[in-house]
Amino acid sequence: MYKNLLLATLASALFSAHVFAEDISGTWQQIDDKTGSAKAIIKIDKEANNTYTGKIIKITPRPGYTPRETCNKCPAPYTNDPILGMEIIKGLKHIAGTNNYEKGRVIDPLAGKVYDAKVRLNATGKRLTLRAYMGVSTLGRSQTWIRLD
Repeated sequence: MYKNLLLATLASALFSAHVFAEDISGTWQQIDDKTGSAKAIIKIDKEANNTYTGKIIKITPRPGYTPRETCNKCPAPYTNDPILGMEIIKGLKHIAGTNNYEKGRVIDPLAGKVYDAKVRLNATGKRLTLRAYMGVSTLGRSQTWIRLD
C-alpha cells in the first residue's frame, strides 16, 4: 500500500512539475496569422521584476515582400525606431499554476498600434498562442509562435 502511495505521489509531482515547469523564455518563430508564413524571430526574456519582454532579433524574408526598416506610424517611444531589435512585447506576467501569461502589451510595428496581450503556452512548451486585443479579448487576433530552442 505504501509503495503504491509513494509511486502515485512521485508520478503526480513529476507530472505537475513538467506541466508548469516551462516558461516562455527563449527564441520563437512568429507565424503570420493571415498568411501562415514565418514573419520574424522573437527572443523572449524574463526580467528581474518577473515580467517577460520580447524583442525582434531577425526579420524572416518572404517572397514578394520588402520588409520595413522602421516602425510605421508608431507612437512614442517607438516613433521611427528600427524594427530589428525592437522590444515588441512588454509586461507579460505569469499566472501561477497555469501556462498563461497576461497583462502584457504588444506593438505591431507594421500598423503602428499597441495592443493588450496575453499568451498561452501549450502543454509541450513548443508552441505559444499570443492574443492581441483592445479592451476585450474576444475582439482580438491570435498568432501561433513556434519555439526554436
